[in-house]
Amino acid sequence: MTSEEPILKVRGLTKHFIVRGGLLGREVGRVRAVDGLDIEVSSGRTLGLVGESGCGKSTAGRLILRLIEPDAGEVYFEGRNLQANSASEMRRLRRNMQFVFQDPFASLNPRMTVGEIIEEVLIVHGIGTREERRERIATTLRSVGLRPEMMDRYPHEFSGGQRQRIGIARALVLEPKLIIADEPLSALDVSVQASVMNLMQDIQERFGIAFILIAHDLAAVEHLSDDVAVMYLGRVVEMASAESIYSEPKHPYTRILLASVPSLDPRAPRNWSRIEGEIPSPMRPPSGCPFHTRCPSRMDVCSQKKPALQTLADGARVACHLYGETDVEAARQLQQ
Repeated sequence: MTSEEPILKVRGLTKHFIVRGGLLGREVGRVRAVDGLDIEVSSGRTLGLVGESGCGKSTAGRLILRLIEPDAGEVYFEGRNLQANSASEMRRLRRNMQFVFQDPFASLNPRMTVGEIIEEVLIVHGIGTREERRERIATTLRSVGLRPEMMDRYPHEFSGGQRQRIGIARALVLEPKLIIADEPLSALDVSVQASVMNLMQDIQERFGIAFILIAHDLAAVEHLSDDVAVMYLGRVVEMASAESIYSEPKHPYTRILLASVPSLDPRAPRNWSRIEGEIPSPMRPPSGCPFHTRCPSRMDVCSQKKPALQTLADGARVACHLYGETDVEAARQLQQ
């Protein structure tokens, strides 16, 4: 993790969705989609937010921008508590915080030209005359590798990779300080993913934008991210620099996730444990540590007490009893 003051701080962010059933639609349970999220990201850096499907990654991204209202917790952007802002104030702030949606086929209005799609963002924020907006759109399209004359074409005339570039251009045209990209590569062919990854890196280097990359592709996260936060059942279980996460993962869940990444090298060591069982229901999470039912290193305390996210000597943050009151070296030996 960097020592620079983060542009974004998230503390205790929580969202539980009510599940209703029966003829009267009575509450039958609550899905703990995000359950006390703590993350941070600095300017010019990319935070990869990873975990299994259903762990709350996408919901977290929408909560941070208040596209969904949280039940609890605080989000600080440039030191300002977003939960204290009115809807009109949030509209102004969102000029500096933009979202790239997962599906480039569903997130673009098929009835609008590319120019109209991108210009709509500028109109909402009251930026420029029509001529000024057209020039700004042309400049932004060039920055994502598309020709300015393409702004008069419709989304169906573009490939998946080009549509994702249009989605990135829509976010970029406001010159934001933070972009949250929700699975920006998952709907693309493998042959196209590399070009979009290179584009995101190039944009960050040129404009110094902070990125939150929500993804399940650990190889892409390693390539793009400076820091990585690993989520499990709505909580961060480990957060550290990408180098630290990929070379010396500390939480048993992180180790198992990395062990599941296929390797083309038959000589590559695979000494870490494989994951057991299915992910528990977010409506009925286990007591204590949410991961203890599947953890190969579980201890008695794991089923009784939920571990706090604590900072270790090397700067990594981990929520695991192996790194609590027990000896750290002994904990590492347990996982090997």
